[in-house]
Amino acid sequence: MNADGTTENPDAQGAVLKRERVRDHILELIESQRPGDAIPSERTLCARFGVSRPTLRAAVDELVAAGLLVREHGRGMFVAPEKITQELVAQEQALTVPQAAGAWTSRLLEFTTIQAGARVGRKLRLSPAAKIVYVARLRLVDGAPMAIEHLHIRADLVPGLSAQELESGDLYAHLRAHHDVHVREAVQAIEPTVVTRAEADLLDVPELSPALLFERLTSDTSGRPVEYVHSLYRGDRYRLVSRLTLGPAAAGPGPDAGHHPGIPPGDFAHRDTVASSTRGDVQQAP
Repeated sequence: MNADGTTENPDAQGAVLKRERVRDHILELIESQRPGDAIPSERTLCARFGVSRPTLRAAVDELVAAGLLVREHGRGMFVAPEKITQELVAQEQALTVPQAAGAWTSRLLEFTTIQAGARVGRKLRLSPAAKIVYVARLRLVDGAPMAIEHLHIRADLVPGLSAQELESGDLYAHLRAHHDVHVREAVQAIEPTVVTRAEADLLDVPELSPALLFERLTSDTSGRPVEYVHSLYRGDRYRLVSRLTLGPAAAGPGPDAGHHPGIPPGDFAHRDTVASSTRGDVQQAP
């Protein structure tokens, strides 16, 4: 039991990185094929990736729930049909990012330096052998688990990045102040999904509970990719809100500092940025 009275499941924490790697391997298979193509059997994939059947099945279940794979009884697994995507475009207008209520803290689950691999390397414009800092952290609000975040940060941009920087305060503020990295833009997608057993243990919700999956690629002022993040937020505690500014706004003070689910507070909190966001259960007044 932790000092704050909460408990952690070491097995669930240890499974986070392993499931993440298996998920990325399968995503590489999916991205290399066309909709309707078959992918190898679970037995073949277990042998290829050197993992157990339960670990592989947990990753496959997540991708099926996310609509990326389709299981057909007696036939196997296939790449799912392409999704219909609707893009939110602001152009002259601005989508602002409302803030969520509550006191937000982080608990580190994984912190290591690994090779980027093919998929993350493509997103960060790095070679597969390039080093990245991989971080998994549990986000809590008022002491209750709310989200699991997986961060992939270019290691060459953050020499000496410490675990303490990732457990408290604003990540982007740390990048700016201690590593001279100034983030400017982010492209973010949000999809509905469900939690796996390991994720459910960490979030203290039933397995297959609804969740919101955020995927974000952040760039600095020169357009260089800085981090690739995907995060899982509890669906029972969040709803999507897109706030559009449809006309000129009167000049006034900027927003107070706070946590933006999916987008940490920092540079994005102080400039007009095209973004989608989630809100907490309690909606703040405009």
